[in-house]
Amino acid sequence: MIGVRQFRWPDYDAVAELWNSAGRDVLSRHELETKLLRNPQLFLVAEADDTVVGVVLGTYDGRRGWILRLAVDPTHRRHGIATRLIGELEQRFTALGCPRVNLLVLPEDDGALRFWQALGYLPFPDILCSKPMDTPR
Repeated sequence: MIGVRQFRWPDYDAVAELWNSAGRDVLSRHELETKLLRNPQLFLVAEADDTVVGVVLGTYDGRRGWILRLAVDPTHRRHGIATRLIGELEQRFTALGCPRVNLLVLPEDDGALRFWQALGYLPFPDILCSKPMDTPR
């Protein structure tokens, strides 16, 4: 069973390894410490049998939310983990009163663009996807 919860510091090495395996840059501990001063509840991990299998980092500046660094372990993809992480993150954005969430998608990443569009995010203008938080999936 997959569980989604807030990041804890003992997760850092597993999260860094996951970002590496998914081809993402790894944020340093210092960079994460700075980020977590603002909204620690927006940094989520997905676990299966006490193993981190997914991660997403959200930020909210009081005006807009951002989704950053979504990654799922390649051996656990296509099981709805990314969708669950984003669903939980969206609930947390809503609880904070966040009116809109943005993210960046590389224009050549058709799979990512299809994933985000299936969740209700719309391209605007070329690589930015955006979703008002009062819009149901």
